[in-house]
Amino acid sequence: MQRVGHKGAGQLAPGNTIASFDAALVHGVDVIEFDVLRVRGRLVLAHSGLDAWRRPCLTLVGALAVLCDARFAGLLFNVDLKRPGYEAETMAALRAAGLTGRVLVSSQFARCLDRVRRVEPTARVGISVGGWLSRRRHRWNRRVVQRLFDAIASGRFDCLMAHHRLVDSDLVSRITAAGGEVYAWTVDSEQIIERLTLTGVAGITTNDPRLFGTRIAG
Repeated sequence: MQRVGHKGAGQLAPGNTIASFDAALVHGVDVIEFDVLRVRGRLVLAHSGLDAWRRPCLTLVGALAVLCDARFAGLLFNVDLKRPGYEAETMAALRAAGLTGRVLVSSQFARCLDRVRRVEPTARVGISVGGWLSRRRHRWNRRVVQRLFDAIASGRFDCLMAHHRLVDSDLVSRITAAGGEVYAWTVDSEQIIERLTLTGVAGITTNDPRLFGTRIAG
């Protein structure tokens, strides 16, 4: 199971920053997740427009220059595209940095992932589901799961990035049977991490990698 640091290690340092990436590395993550957003014509690391407005943001190119450093050589990266429209630019930056083979690109927008695949056919992509609004509207049901199963079985997506409240052993079994993987986000409870580990998920995302502990790390 892969230990994924949300925005690096967002609980230990401001997320989507070099300090956060360093903290994630120190605490033994396998994957660093970070968010990409276009703000005033630039691709930056930010979770939302408000996030970008409140603080100076790393540019994507600047972040990739750091993540290419030898100290991150053993890690993978989950690049979360927050909005549609800049897929080709993102993939070009990843290609220039030599990181396309170490990246899983995720988004809640299926069309984003389709565009990623058009410009980089070998890219691994994961559809993200289960945010607060969709759970509030009760849009999670058997029909949705079947559509996700079909999309993964057809090769449209490689992974399902699901809110942890939606993940159970049945979901993991179905997606695995379709040839995909399930990643659970964003988990800041040791008890929930233990529950999810038993379901067989491919990875768990947390703001605090210390929660994984030596039991899971081993």
